[in-house]
Amino acid sequence: MSNRKFWIVSSTILLVAVVTIFAPGITQEINHGSIVCKNNCFQSIQVSSIENLQEIIGKDAQIEKVAEGFKFIEGPVWHPKGFLLFSDIPENTIYQWQPNQEVKIFRNPSGNANGNTLDLEGRLITGEHSNRRVSRTEKDGKIVTIVDEYNGKRLNSPNDLVVKSDGSIYFTDPPYGIKSEQEELGFYGVYRIAPDGKLTLLIDDFVRPNGIALSPDETKLYVNDSEKGHIRIFDIKSDGTLENGRIFAELKDPNKRGVPDGMKVDLQGNIYSTGPGGVWVFSASGKLLGIIAVPEKVANLAWGNNDYKTLYLTASKSLYRINLKVTGVKPFHGSQKSVGANGHSPVQVRFDRLKTLI
Repeated sequence: MSNRKFWIVSSTILLVAVVTIFAPGITQEINHGSIVCKNNCFQSIQVSSIENLQEIIGKDAQIEKVAEGFKFIEGPVWHPKGFLLFSDIPENTIYQWQPNQEVKIFRNPSGNANGNTLDLEGRLITGEHSNRRVSRTEKDGKIVTIVDEYNGKRLNSPNDLVVKSDGSIYFTDPPYGIKSEQEELGFYGVYRIAPDGKLTLLIDDFVRPNGIALSPDETKLYVNDSEKGHIRIFDIKSDGTLENGRIFAELKDPNKRGVPDGMKVDLQGNIYSTGPGGVWVFSASGKLLGIIAVPEKVANLAWGNNDYKTLYLTASKSLYRINLKVTGVKPFHGSQKSVGANGHSPVQVRFDRLKTLI
């Protein structure tokens, strides 16, 4: 990696305003607008009928490529010590990127790691394809298995993960990364790992469950189905299980590359999902606010930097970022896990903040 370039290149952003759907079959009305980069500068946003978009992406927003030369990168997560971790699945490696430094190898082999997140203690939680497990990296560097089987049968290929403020881990388990003859379960599920380690199957009717995210107040769980091309939303019950599953939004465009894959949420409750052509941004009510076009197919994304207003994008062979005007939901870790501002829990602080924005 010593000869890997670190560079920044401005690239075009396309913002497409769409009044989206809450369920299949409802007509979509589309208004087009764009930011076009010419001579290393960006024009003003020329769009209409876009609620709250200016609160998300400023008129001078730019896409920056910060590293390149990978095979297929995924699973970005910002570490509170000031660096980004992300997986290169074919390279069997987790990389570490830090501003103004060359990319470093964080772990190799990685078990063909895919998704990454942090637990309440700031330890790395990873979905590993070839090891078919969810792992945890201890503070001393030791890697331990959290779960690798359900009802005595091996998991398929744990993909993406999110940690709730009570310490429970939600993750998706599609068959990506294994051959059909290796499958033992016969379904592709969404699971919850309780703080005591108990594994519960929550949903088993996905075709290809993939990206996963919690609403800021942790009352909703969003799950992408890459094959179906949509996001499903579930209500989270007091025991951590799910109910009332329904279609939240569809992300389909036959003329563009990409599928619903990675997904993140900001403090306003907006949902950012990879999809055809780039990153699709939805309001909490399910309205498509716009699409951030990216030169390469985006697989996943993560909030980063000290203020969590920078969105990092793992896009095929390159790592990109864009500075936004909103604050993303960060993983709970360290002192966040018990008490937040004014003695409130972090999730209550998030919820109070969300109420002021609605």
